[in-house]
Amino acid sequence: MASRRMETKPVITCLKTLLVVYSFVFWITGAILLAVGLWGKFMLGAYISIIADSSTNAPYVLIGTGTCIIVFGLFGCFATCRGSPWMLKLYAMFLSLIFLAELVAGISGFVFRHEIKGTFQRTFSEAVKNYNSQDERSLAVDNVQRSLKCCGVLNYTSWLSSIWFPNNGIPPSCCASISDCNASDLRNVTIAPSKVHQQGCYELVTDFIETNMGIIAGVTFGIAVSQSIGMLLACCLSRLITANQYEMV
Repeated sequence: MASRRMETKPVITCLKTLLVVYSFVFWITGAILLAVGLWGKFMLGAYISIIADSSTNAPYVLIGTGTCIIVFGLFGCFATCRGSPWMLKLYAMFLSLIFLAELVAGISGFVFRHEIKGTFQRTFSEAVKNYNSQDERSLAVDNVQRSLKCCGVLNYTSWLSSIWFPNNGIPPSCCASISDCNASDLRNVTIAPSKVHQQGCYELVTDFIETNMGIIAGVTFGIAVSQSIGMLLACCLSRLITANQYEMV
């Protein structure tokens, strides 16, 4: 029995080393997920706010998950160094929950990426039609038009049917050059087309969101796969330590 304990001790030491290294890498992935979630929230926020009825919680899930991983990554290192079976089991359980959360976030982002084309044209058209330059959707429309250098849904003619156009013309956010674009020009149907961006926002926005939601989903799936390694190491180490303690009794 003593010889068996001597045989399992190097295995336990090896698993401890691997799990400490894994926990450190796990902590880094938490920081990455937090960064990706914040990036998704602030970079895609304007676009997602326009599509309220199809918005995704993936960025918020990633922010919460990343924060939890940072905390529990430290807990994993502590549990491994202590060699406590119940702490290791708790760590393995947490890894499984994180795996599920990341899987949900990844699937959510991937599905949203493909649903966007079917909903954006309708919701963006409504935002343009009811534009008032003040509410959240109107500000989001301005943000999209400025950042992507586009105008209207398919082109600038989308603004001709908006409630904003009769008194104010096309919004300044459509202007190709602010220095060569004044309010009277934007109200003139003949002059305005030569002053604003010619390309509509629909195609640009859908391409932009599909690409970036794909990045979020890809990073999430990649990190989720790594959770299985940590769960396996934590479970094996817990069982070996428990068996070793039992043999010592």
